[in-house]
Amino acid sequence: MLQKKQSVCIIGLGYVGLPLAVQSALRGYEVYGLDNDTEKIKKINAGKSPIQEEFLDINLPKVKLNATTDSKIIKKCDISIVCVPTPVDEQKIPDLTPVRNAVAAIIKNFKKGQLVIIESTINPGVCEEEIEPMFKAAGYQVGKDYYMAHCPERINPGDPKWNVTNIARVVGSFDKKGLEMAAKFYENIVDAKIMQMSSIREAEAVKIVENSFRDINIAFVNELAKSFDKLGIDVVETIKGAATKPFSFMAHWPSCGVGGHCIPVDPYYLIERAKLSGFDHEFMKIARKINLSMPDYTIELLQDALNEVKMPLKGTTVGVLGLSYKANVSDLRESPVKEIIKLLQENKATVLVFDPYVLEKSTVKSMNELFKKSDAILLATDHNEFKKIDATELKKNKVKVVIDGKNCLDKEAIKKAGIIYKGIGR
Repeated sequence: MLQKKQSVCIIGLGYVGLPLAVQSALRGYEVYGLDNDTEKIKKINAGKSPIQEEFLDINLPKVKLNATTDSKIIKKCDISIVCVPTPVDEQKIPDLTPVRNAVAAIIKNFKKGQLVIIESTINPGVCEEEIEPMFKAAGYQVGKDYYMAHCPERINPGDPKWNVTNIARVVGSFDKKGLEMAAKFYENIVDAKIMQMSSIREAEAVKIVENSFRDINIAFVNELAKSFDKLGIDVVETIKGAATKPFSFMAHWPSCGVGGHCIPVDPYYLIERAKLSGFDHEFMKIARKINLSMPDYTIELLQDALNEVKMPLKGTTVGVLGLSYKANVSDLRESPVKEIIKLLQENKATVLVFDPYVLEKSTVKSMNELFKKSDAILLATDHNEFKKIDATELKKNKVKVVIDGKNCLDKEAIKKAGIIYKGIGR
C-alpha cells in the first residue's frame, strides 16, 4: 500500500472524478476535489452524492473529501488527476477547452515533482501536442520538474458489477519514472490488472478504440434492424441465435439511438485528429451517420404504426417513456431522447414525458397518468419499471400504438391485446 499518506487532487467531480476521489480516499490517500459547481461541492462536503450511483451512495459518507472551487489546493498535492469532460460542438468538432483550463490551473499552482494524470478522454497526441507544450511554455520540463501520464477513464454508470474498484486500467507516460508512479497509484486503488503501455500516445488511443468498436458494432445491428424490418425478420431473435456461437461473435443490440458521454463523442476525436494527419476514417463516419439516424427511424416507425389505425402524427398525444440515455440512471448526457422529442414536436404531436429517474423534467407524475393521456407510447429508455409494463393496462387505457425503442417489451402480449407494436427491427 502507501509508503506515506500521499495527497491527490481530482479536478472535475463528475461521473468519472467523484468515484475516483472516493476510492482514492478509501485506499488511504488524502483527497482534495476541485470543481466549479458550488452546489455540487456543498453536497460532497456534506457526504451526499450529487450523482445517482450505488457505489457513491454507500461509500461517500464513509470518507473525508476536501472539495472546493479554489484551485490553490493543487499546490498541496503529490498527484493531480484531470477528470473534466471532453465534449464536441454542434459541428462534432472536439472541444479541449475544459482540459486546457484544468492544465492551466495545475501550472498556475505548480508543485515541483508532482505527477499529473489525464483521465479525460482525448485523442492520440493531445498530451504531446497540447498539454506538454503548456508546461514547457511555463518553464517546466516533463520528467524533471513534473511527471505526466494518461490513464483513460473506464466508468459504466449504473453498472452493479463493474466500477472504479475492479475495472482493469491502462497507463502510458513520457518516461519510465512517470509510468512507474502512475502504475503504482492505480495498483493501490484498483483490484484489477494495470497494463503499462509503451507510449503515452498508445494509452490515449485505447479509449477511442474501445468506444469506436462499440459504435461501429451498434451501427451494424441498427442497419440490420432497418433491413430486417423490410424483410419481415425479427432482428432480436436473429442476434440471440447468432450469439449461441461460443466464439467470434459478440452480441450488440439495436435501439432508438446511442447516448452517453462516450460512444456518441469519442469517435470524433480520432476522426478529426486523423484528418489532420491526412487519413479519412470513412468506416467510423458511416457508423456515426447510421447511429445518428435512429431517432428519425423511430419516428418513421411511429408514423407507420399510426397509419395502421388511421391517425396522423399531428395532434396525436405521444407518451415518451424515459429521458436518460441508459437504463436505471438519471444521466442525460447525449441522450437520443432529446432528438426524439424534438422530432415529435416538429411533427406537431402532443408530447408527454415520464422518467422515474428524472422526475424534475417529466411532464406527468406517473406511468399510469401517461397511459391515461396518451394515444401512443414510445419507450425510449429501458428502465426496469418499464420492462414490467402489462399489455392489459395499455389496452384498458385505450393506447393504440406502442413503439418499443429498446426492444424490451413483450411483443406478443401487446399484439394479442389488439395494440399495434413496432420495435427496432422487430
